[in-house]
Amino acid sequence: MHQTDHTVRTTEALTRGAWPPGTQAVSYIGPACVIHGHGDFDPDDLTTVRDRFPHRHVTLDGDTITVWPPPRRPR
Repeated sequence: MHQTDHTVRTTEALTRGAWPPGTQAVSYIGPACVIHGHGDFDPDDLTTVRDRFPHRHVTLDGDTITVWPPPRRPR
């Protein structure tokens, strides 16, 4: 049986320019990345994150940007 790492890691350094302005926290749940803002993010912020993760599905929902895990490969 395949185990998935569901550990939440929040040790991401919030270096300037690496994340959208207004980023409050970056956490990882397994291979997913969740970016939380002080307020709502805008489409430019979404583009910044999509540029950082070019081959991943990235969504925006108000003050949260989610970088979804890559799809599983069929066995």
